Amino acid sequence: MIFEPTITKEKINVLPICTFTGNIIVVTSKEQLEDSIQELKKETILGFDTETKPSFAKGVINKVALMQIATENTCYLFRLNKIGLPMELERLLKNKKIKKIGLSLRDDFSALNKRKVFCPESFIDLQKIVANYGISDLSLQKIYAILFGEKISKSQRLSNWEAETLSEAQQHYAALDAWATRRIYLKLMEMPTVPETKNLPIN
Repeated sequence: MIFEPTITKEKINVLPICTFTGNIIVVTSKEQLEDSIQELKKETILGFDTETKPSFAKGVINKVALMQIATENTCYLFRLNKIGLPMELERLLKNKKIKKIGLSLRDDFSALNKRKVFCPESFIDLQKIVANYGISDLSLQKIYAILFGEKISKSQRLSNWEAETLSEAQQHYAALDAWATRRIYLKLMEMPTVPETKNLPIN
């Protein structure tokens, strides 16, 4: 065992709060989309996450409103409720040369397919690999706390992701989640007994 297998909520609550200090770019136009994709195509490893407006009515399921894709220093927030899932973004998600790191990806893909059916490529689900390092917890907050000793706040999780303008708090929350998946993956890959992840299934 390399890391502690689990961590309690009580321990997490006393940890220092993790913050994302990089650039955040909210993408709502075709011009912004093209510029963002050009930058992301230069990367080899990206962090990935999505957000959906919560529904408190029985039987009502909202479509994915936001897709976050992060590099080491920048997170792009693609407002899918405004721009849909354009071909340029779909091509990035299908690019076999770029690893995309996420968590509980089956849920993300199921929700995205309600916007547009596509076949993602080169995605790695952290939940599929953390057990190889002795970690039994599967939530992003707990995995991050085990590895880095910091707390990821979940205060904005149930906020309105279809709001006309995302608040600063929403932007930082969304960016942090995507950036954190990438950082977790890179931390795990530093360990001497790295498992083979290239062809791991996402479901």
